[in-house]
Amino acid sequence: MRRAGRTNEIFFPSLLIHVYFATSMHMFETLVLLHIVTGTLGLAAFWVPIATKKGAQAHRRWGRIACYGFLGAGSLAVVMALLSLYGPEERIPSVTDRTLFAGLFGWMMLYLGLLTIGFVDYGLAVVRHARDRAQLRRARYQAVMAAVVLSGLWCGGFGLAIGQPLMVLVSVVGVVAMVLQQRFVWRREAPPGAHVGEHFRALIGMGISAYTAFLSVGLVRRFPEQVFNPLFWAGPSLVGVGLILWFTAQANRRKRARSSAPGVPRSG
Repeated sequence: MRRAGRTNEIFFPSLLIHVYFATSMHMFETLVLLHIVTGTLGLAAFWVPIATKKGAQAHRRWGRIACYGFLGAGSLAVVMALLSLYGPEERIPSVTDRTLFAGLFGWMMLYLGLLTIGFVDYGLAVVRHARDRAQLRRARYQAVMAAVVLSGLWCGGFGLAIGQPLMVLVSVVGVVAMVLQQRFVWRREAPPGAHVGEHFRALIGMGISAYTAFLSVGLVRRFPEQVFNPLFWAGPSLVGVGLILWFTAQANRRKRARSSAPGVPRSG
C-alpha cells in the first residue's frame, strides 16, 4: 500500500505537469493563428486609407478596420510574449539560445505589441480630440505612452546586454516617436490642422511596428531560419519612413500653394 501511495504521489503531479504543458502549447498555437489572422486583416486594410481620399467614407471605414486588426494583433503579441517569457520552454526548438529567444520573442515581441497598441490609440485619439488637445493629457492616454516607453527602454537595454543591436534600434524608434507625440500633446499652441500630420505619422508608425512584429516575429515562428534576415527588420521601416517623407512633402506643397494664392496675406 505504501508503495502504491508513493507511485500515485509521483504519477499525478507528473500527469498534471504534462497536461499543463500540452494545454499551454495548444493555447499558444491558437494565439499564433489568431495573431496571423488579425495581423493579415490589418496589413491588407492598411493600404486602403493611404490610397483613398483623406476624410472620405472609404478612408474612414478601412482605416478603422486596419486599426482594429492591428489592435487585435498587438494585444495577442503581448499575450504571446508573456507566454514566451513565463510559459513552457518548448517554443521554436531551432532557437537553442534561450537568452536570445527571451530577447527576440519575449521582450521585443512585448514591446512591439505595446508600440502597435500605442500608435493605434494615439492615431485615433488625436483626431477624436482635435479641438481639445488637453484630453490627450489624461492619465488614460499617458499610461499607454508610458508603457511603450518603459517596454522600449527595457527592450533596448536587454538587446544591449546580449549584443543584439536590432533590439536597440527598434526600441529607439518607438521611444523617439513617443517623445515627439508628447511634444505635440504638451505644446502650448498647435498650428491649425497639425493633428492631421500627427494622425498620419502615428498610423504609419502603427503599420511599421505591426509589419515588423508580423514579419520578423510572427512569420519567423513558422520560418525560424529567417530570424536574422535584415529585410524583415529594415523593410517596414524603410517603407514607412518613405511614406512619411512623401506625406510631409505633399503637405508642404499644399501649404505653399495656399499661401501664394491671390488674396491670401503673406507672413512677414
